[in-house]
Amino acid sequence: MSKKATEFQKKEMSKMYRGKQIFKPLNTGWIDDRVACVREWVANIFFYRKNGTTIMIDAGYNYDRLPEKMEWLKIKPQDIKHILITHQDTDHVGAVEKDSLGLFNKAKLYIGEIENKYLTGEMRRKVIYHLYKLPQVTINNEKVLLKDKEIFYIDDIKIECFLVPGHTWGHMVYLIDDKYLFTGDTIWFGADGGYSFISALAEDNKLAVKSLALLENRLKEENIHPLFITGHTGWTDNFEFAFAHKDEICSPFKKRVNDPTAPYDAYNESDDTEENANGEYLKGVGR
Repeated sequence: MSKKATEFQKKEMSKMYRGKQIFKPLNTGWIDDRVACVREWVANIFFYRKNGTTIMIDAGYNYDRLPEKMEWLKIKPQDIKHILITHQDTDHVGAVEKDSLGLFNKAKLYIGEIENKYLTGEMRRKVIYHLYKLPQVTINNEKVLLKDKEIFYIDDIKIECFLVPGHTWGHMVYLIDDKYLFTGDTIWFGADGGYSFISALAEDNKLAVKSLALLENRLKEENIHPLFITGHTGWTDNFEFAFAHKDEICSPFKKRVNDPTAPYDAYNESDDTEENANGEYLKGVGR
C-alpha cells in the first residue's frame, strides 16, 4: 500500500498543490547538534541524537532515496531502534509499512493508543472533507501504545506525549528533553505565523483548531518554550509566531493563506544535495 500511495502522492499531489505555496519542507541537514532531518519531497522526517542514542521521529514515505540521504547525515538505518510516530498517514509511516524497503523492521514503534485504531482497522482514515476513505495501513513492527500526558524515557532521552486530535483522531506530538516539540501535521507555518494544518486533510477541522489552542495553553502552563518542528513547513523557536493564527485553518484554496517563500512545486527536490546537508545549520522561520 505504501509504495502505491507514495507514487500517487508524488504525481497527483504535485499537480494539486503546485503553485499553492503550501509546503515548505526543510532540506536534508541539521537544525542543531541534536536534531537532523531528511527531506522526502514535501515531507520531513527527523532524527534526535544524544549520548550515543539516535531515535527517529516519523518514518516518511516509502522513499527509495532514504538510505542515501541518511548516509549524508552519517546515520545508519540499523542503528535506529526506536521510532516515534505522530500519526499514520503514508508520508509519516511509509518506511515502516509492510511493503517498504524494510530498513527499520527491528525498530520499536511508539504510537498513540487512539491512532493505533487505524492500524487495527477499528477506524478508517478519511480525507478531502470525508469524501475519500484511505486504505488500511499495515505495520508489523513491535508497537508501544501511548497515552496523552504520558512521560517515558529511551535511555536518557525524555519524551512527553501531547494528544492533539483533529488532523487524525489520535494525532500525537512529542516534546523531547523539554526543548524540542515535533508537531507532525498539527501546525502549518505561513509567512505570518502558524495555522491549523491543511483543511482538506483533516478528520475534523473544528477539533483541530480547539486542540491547537489547548496545546498552546498546556505549554504555557508548563512554562515550556520549545523549538516547534513541523512535518512540512520548517521550524521556529518563536512561540508567538507558532500560534499566531491558531484559530484559523490553512486552506490551499484561499490565496491569502500561503507563503511566498515556499517553492512553486515542493515535490521538486533538486536543491536537496549532500553538499548542502553538510553545510550550515538549517534556518528557522518567524525570527
